[in-house]
Amino acid sequence: MLANLLLTFITLAQESELKPATLTQAAVVSKQELPASQQQVLSAQGLRAAEHGLKFLADHQLDDGSWPGDVGYKLEDGYRVWNQSSAHVGVTALAGMAFLAGGHVPGRGPYGEAVEKSVDFILKQVRHDGYITTNETRMYSHAFATLYLAEIYGMNQREDVRQALQKSVDLIVTSQNKDGGWRYQPHVADADMSVAACQVMALRAARNIGVQVPRETIDRAVKYVRDSAVREDDSVYLSPYSEPGMFRYQPEQRSRASEPLTAAGITILHGAGVYADADIERGMQVLDRRLESFSKSYGLRYDGHYYFYYGHYYAVQAYHIVGGKRYRDYFRMIEDVLLRMQHEDGSWPNRIGPGAVYGTATACLILQIPKEYLPIFQR
Repeated sequence: MLANLLLTFITLAQESELKPATLTQAAVVSKQELPASQQQVLSAQGLRAAEHGLKFLADHQLDDGSWPGDVGYKLEDGYRVWNQSSAHVGVTALAGMAFLAGGHVPGRGPYGEAVEKSVDFILKQVRHDGYITTNETRMYSHAFATLYLAEIYGMNQREDVRQALQKSVDLIVTSQNKDGGWRYQPHVADADMSVAACQVMALRAARNIGVQVPRETIDRAVKYVRDSAVREDDSVYLSPYSEPGMFRYQPEQRSRASEPLTAAGITILHGAGVYADADIERGMQVLDRRLESFSKSYGLRYDGHYYFYYGHYYAVQAYHIVGGKRYRDYFRMIEDVLLRMQHEDGSWPNRIGPGAVYGTATACLILQIPKEYLPIFQR
């Protein structure tokens, strides 16, 4: 099965490889040249924008294979930095996945070396206990790195990747708290929805390629999500901003709810194998109503706030799984916003957050979801 998967990925990469290009060079790609399934959602302009973004990423990779970002943490609507423009595990994993999502596999094509170097960098950051960290990156980054290694192992079956992946998965499993969630550091009592979503995505990717993941870990994560849902009979809401169908940061009724957290909750349920579900439908209805204004505010007005990127990282996956007109309408909206935000050098801004490499990697991932080259992003 894995051999067939590798062959499929190589074939896809050969069919989709585009040389690193400027916008002018990439303009020869027409929508008619895209597969029929992609024509329904991904425009030729969106494809060119993603390719231009990948070129920016390739040009800004560091010699050690990493990509730089401001290491820090969110503080209310801000972002406090403790290691500025440093080799960043999470940003490196997201950038690597952006290339994989475009069909660029390790060791092949114009970006094959960049992908291989990033994998080697991630492997060097795996500690003896399985925690993947450097420059004080935290569990968000660990989860993105674990997801990246899982997708890489599905392509090349490198034994060193498998060993590192198993250790990193074991750390996620043992770090789950009593309520079924995860927090910024391993093995702590607290938890929140945004960190939990990253961990479940990583576990799903690992499970897809044969790594042992206890079923009870997934079941407890599903319970954590359901306990965090805002329901009609809740007696207390944080503010008028919250409404039934949304998901909260934490299960307590006074905890805030938001569009990104709602998208994350839906993605956790999808990642756990839950699809036809009342909580998902109510959450999708909230996103249908609110994502466009959210995008204009946190994307265009705030110059690419980290809320915008992580919200749509999950939202595009949620809509992709749902499919149909709902997905096409959503993708048309987010593609338009991203095209308006892209800079001439191919980058996307992230004024509040880890920085432009993070914004660019995430934007490229969002735009390339319709290609379905990565198993984690397939229906």
